[in-house]
Amino acid sequence: MTHLDRDELDEVVHGLFPGSAVDLRGTVVGRDLLERILAATHARMGRARFDLASFPEDARFGDVVFDGDVSFDQARFQRLASFVGARFAGNVSFREVRFARELSLHGVTVTGHAAFDRVSVGRDALFGEARFGRTVSFEAAEFHDFATFDGARFDGDATFRGCRFSRAVSFRKAEFGGLAGFEATRFWAGGYLAPVTVGRRLSLAGAWAGNGLDLTARDCPVDLRQVRVTGRLSVRLDCATADLEGATLRGPATVSGNGTARVTSLRGVDAEALELSAVDLSVCRFTGIRTPERLRLTGCLFATTPRGVRFAPHWPPLRWWTPRRTLADEHAWRGWSRPETDGTALQPLPRTTSQPAPRQASQPASQSAPQPTPHRLAHLYARLRAGVDDKATAADFAFGAMEMRRATSRSSGRWLLSLHWILSGYGLRMGRVLGWFVLLAAITAGSLLMGSTSHAARRSTAPRPPSAPIQISP
Repeated sequence: MTHLDRDELDEVVHGLFPGSAVDLRGTVVGRDLLERILAATHARMGRARFDLASFPEDARFGDVVFDGDVSFDQARFQRLASFVGARFAGNVSFREVRFARELSLHGVTVTGHAAFDRVSVGRDALFGEARFGRTVSFEAAEFHDFATFDGARFDGDATFRGCRFSRAVSFRKAEFGGLAGFEATRFWAGGYLAPVTVGRRLSLAGAWAGNGLDLTARDCPVDLRQVRVTGRLSVRLDCATADLEGATLRGPATVSGNGTARVTSLRGVDAEALELSAVDLSVCRFTGIRTPERLRLTGCLFATTPRGVRFAPHWPPLRWWTPRRTLADEHAWRGWSRPETDGTALQPLPRTTSQPAPRQASQPASQSAPQPTPHRLAHLYARLRAGVDDKATAADFAFGAMEMRRATSRSSGRWLLSLHWILSGYGLRMGRVLGWFVLLAAITAGSLLMGSTSHAARRSTAPRPPSAPIQISP
């Protein structure tokens, strides 16, 4: 339509009606042309194509209804682009669109699929209260100013893989019906996902936050593997499960739980100050964590030793484990298939041994996870106990460290540690010392009683010497 004269343009516009298709590909769409088209269609279009179109002035599509699929691929908006309250009955695509200034899709409704891959927004991007009925993709999108998705609802999967948020971004009270994927996303000024509701899984694997990250998740797995955070990290889990394997945290970090909140892995975590509060660590793997002495564990639940008598193919073949709190890594090393907790149902762990699992041919050696060994577990128990708030758990960790040292000691040292274990439980089981004392006292008392009884019996059976005659002097 750019090349039409006024009479030809009037003829085309007069031929439009509500629900008719609109094709403005490669067209320079000024304010006057856009207003005439919206007036002719009564703000209701069918199939609409704006690919490679240029909007040199404000583009206002507020409350417009699109009955068919809509495409703005590679379009250019030089000023404001507003779609407030617009409704898309089909699919909509904004791939590689450049918004020089503000973009507003506040309160829009998209029934079909939506694609915003590789878009660039120069100023504020507003998606608050938006409704997306199916999948949404923001892969490699760039937001150069403030962005908000507060109260947005994504009924299908939402992918933000590789996005760049140069300023603060907020997802407060956002709802994701399926996957919420933020893999390799960069939050230059911090991100706020508090609280969010996710139907399937929330993934921030490989994400980077330059000024902190605030996250609250309910009833879903949270993937924080390889995440890097500079500044404060705050994670609140409400009946959710989190995996922090390989995370790098350069600031104060807290992970707090509510209900059945659980952390499944801390392997390879490099944290300056990490505090875990009221979370289930019964299946959490710690092997490979850096600076475990900087970890603070408050009110956490750990696995326990198996209950009852256990048989083993090695010496001693019959063992009865005293109750103590353990790490899931020790369960994996000993081959216990299922960590036990006090009244908490857990998922089974894979049965492993002290030997490292074979790597796949395509997996690099640097990416192979460290396997738990007695030497590693001894250092892990000893360094973790300093950050445990519960004295009983700290004592159990000290006991576990001695158990691992006994497993790695040579024959002479192992015998001494075994004797120390048998007699006093490494000085941590006073009941065992009291039991040995009672047993020794009983043996001593029994020996004395038996000795005195046998001595009295020998005296009663010994023959008496003849008595001398009594002489009476006159």
